Amino acid sequence: MKKHNYSAGPCILPQEVFEKSAQAVLNFNNSDLSLLEISHRSKDFVAVMDEVRALALELLGLEGKGYQALFLQGGASLEFLMVPYNLMKVDGKAAYLDTGTWANNAIKEAKLFGETVVVASSKEQNYNHIPTDYTIPADASYFHCTSNNTIFGTQMKSFPKTNIPVVCDMSSDIFSRSLDFTQFDLIYAGAQKNMGAAGATLVIVKEEILGKSGRTIPSILDYEKHIKAESMYNTPAVFAVYTCLLTLQWLKAQGGIAAIEKVNEAKANLLYTEIDRNPLFIGTADKKDRSNMNATFLLVDEKNQETFDKMWKEAGISGIAGHRSVGGYRASMYNALPLESVQVLVDVMKKLEEVVKQNEVTV
Repeated sequence: MKKHNYSAGPCILPQEVFEKSAQAVLNFNNSDLSLLEISHRSKDFVAVMDEVRALALELLGLEGKGYQALFLQGGASLEFLMVPYNLMKVDGKAAYLDTGTWANNAIKEAKLFGETVVVASSKEQNYNHIPTDYTIPADASYFHCTSNNTIFGTQMKSFPKTNIPVVCDMSSDIFSRSLDFTQFDLIYAGAQKNMGAAGATLVIVKEEILGKSGRTIPSILDYEKHIKAESMYNTPAVFAVYTCLLTLQWLKAQGGIAAIEKVNEAKANLLYTEIDRNPLFIGTADKKDRSNMNATFLLVDEKNQETFDKMWKEAGISGIAGHRSVGGYRASMYNALPLESVQVLVDVMKKLEEVVKQNEVTV
């Protein structure tokens, strides 16, 4: 049976990425050696790193604009630490927008380095919307936001204008929609939610913002040292980086971000239309802030849960259980998820409605 993978991360990847990466594990570039056993400084892998870094900038429209692309390790969670280490000035402060669990975790790390101003938060409303009408301190070292919130199903549709550097955690929606990426001075994203296998973290940074914190930065946490070493300061996660290359090559072949954005909008519209139409379901995020990547919803009556769970499992659907902290359901619709899979879920939701109506008539 075909599986329809809605996992929030690690997530679905294109089938050709699985096939090509599996072949590389057995025999990389016809070398009769596995990708997993060659030197990361070999000619073949250096070429992979060079291409994936260049391709990331190309797809984001940032090539030749003063940015560097790095593939590091430690996930977005390590970037929560690296960002203030590199950007928050000694005796300075930073500004953060609190829109979810991961934004909150980033704030906790920043507080270790200095004054951390939370300009707005939707925590008291269980993060069901993106705050607006807040003021960003002009004297902050940077402003940090999270573009998409996987747990609560919200997504920033626009970003504030400010004269200080803007940092954005795009772990769960990078490469999924067209934006003016020059409005950001630093972008970071764990690979496993839309870009590749777990183990790699993409950092896109404008070089001119570095070297101004006045801090002594440990070498492994210093962006400038990673730039100088061309992402080879320490042994990179070779398999994860290679799957990122394959995924970005696939994305470019689809027509790039603009093309995949249309597909993503069609998938989101299909599912949200059913959530709003079907009286058995209710969305959890404010409509204006709904994420195109992660649709979160609940059953109006939990007595239907056993039936619904059985139905979607029988349809080959996987990974739609909501995050353990909020419950309900979460359908993650990353780039590689086909529209067909969303239609299968919608059909199951409609079928549940029919079953409930029939039972009501019988009673």
